[in-house]
Formats: sequence, structure tokens, C-alpha cells
Amino acid sequence: MQSNRLQLNTAKTEILRCSTTRRQKHLPSAAVRVGENYVLPSTTVCDLGVLIDSDVAMRSYVLRTVSGCFAVLRQLRSIGRSASDSMFHSLVLSLVMPRLDYCNATLAGLPASRLSRLQSVLNAAARPIHRPSRYEHVTPVLQDLH
Repeated sequence: MQSNRLQLNTAKTEILRCSTTRRQKHLPSAAVRVGENYVLPSTTVCDLGVLIDSDVAMRSYVLRTVSGCFAVLRQLRSIGRSASDSMFHSLVLSLVMPRLDYCNATLAGLPASRLSRLQSVLNAAARPIHRPSRYEHVTPVLQDLH
């Protein structure tokens, strides 16, 4: 790093030791020396806004994405009746969909149970746009929105 004139910020440095959930307790928890400072290993690290768990199961990332999207949908619900349909459609597409689409390639290969949480956000975002009845299935609405 010194040869490239870079300086390490140990306050922002995180170390992640990856292994299966069963083997996590067998990993050493001692601090690792980085430069002149010591850094404790974390169970979750953030890289470019994506939370990566030590077992690479993406639980933290999915949980944070789902909660953030539902928070935006709750806020949009308060203005839903006063905004025009096209404006509300644009707000949902610009505030919710980028959160779901961001780094979605990291979610490839996840179990269906974890992806179903993200699908529930997609369903909840589609319903206020088309305002179907409560008992109407959401699949045709999603197909209409592409």
C-alpha cells in the first residue's frame, strides 16, 4: 500500500472469516494484526453496501433490504391517495425497485425461503400501483408490470 501511496484506515477495516455455520465456533476469535493495529474479526462485513455474513448466507443483506423496502412502502402509503397514479407508479419504481435490484447477482443460488422474502416486497410494491382487490392474485399484476 505504501508503494502506491495508499494509507490503511484501521477504523474502517473489517476482517471476515468465512466458514459453515457449524464451524464458526471453531474459528479463532483473536485479533489480527493489520499494519500497526489489531482488528477483531466480524460476523458480518459491508462491501459496497452489501452485507456479507460469515457463512455467506446473505441473511443480513436480505433482512436489511426487506426492512428498508417495507419502510419506503409504508411512507408511500401515506401519500398514495393524494398522488396521481402515474406519479405513485414512478415513486414506487424509483424508491423501491433499485433497492431490490442493487447487487442482485450476489443473491444467485440462495434458497427459495430467503428469496421469498424479497418476492414479498415485490408483491407488496405491485399491489398499490394497480390497486387490485384484496383477494385477487398478484401474479397478473406482476406480469402487467413486467
